[in-house]
Amino acid sequence: MTIAQPTRPLPAKRRFTRKQRRLTLIAGAGAVLCLAAGLVLFAMRDTIVFFYGPTEITEKGVQPGTRMRLGGLVEAGSVQRGGDQRVSFAVTDGKSSIKVGYDGLLPDLFREGQGVVTEGVFEGAGRFKADSVLAKHDETYMPREVADTLKKQGHWQPGGAGAPATTPANP
Repeated sequence: MTIAQPTRPLPAKRRFTRKQRRLTLIAGAGAVLCLAAGLVLFAMRDTIVFFYGPTEITEKGVQPGTRMRLGGLVEAGSVQRGGDQRVSFAVTDGKSSIKVGYDGLLPDLFREGQGVVTEGVFEGAGRFKADSVLAKHDETYMPREVADTLKKQGHWQPGGAGAPATTPANP
């Protein structure tokens, strides 16, 4: 006599249709892309700004060794030229100033009282080591960000040197 074993139904294979597989793949890829974009934006949260003014750097408490851009006016009487193309000067926004050290050739239009944006590393204690220096290119142009910062600080001179370029109205 043979004892019959109870038969269990075999588990059915779960099959996805082609449309379901495609939608799953697209949804997974979209989630990965959203996560990557979120991580990139989170990492760049402080570097999206074109530059910081001296007062912003002081108030924000920037850590030494931070790579950034510093913008403002070259402080009158602060330019000191040394040997081997070494130059030091102060960048001000009317409230605060930061001393900048730079090794290299300065732009031809670099001078005291003019708008400047420097890129480099903040060394702490009010010192900035610049890798590059950008100066305004004519008597009426100033980067909009520099002009806005100067207006906020009350150091703006409308119509004089340092006024942003305006385009003539079409008749």
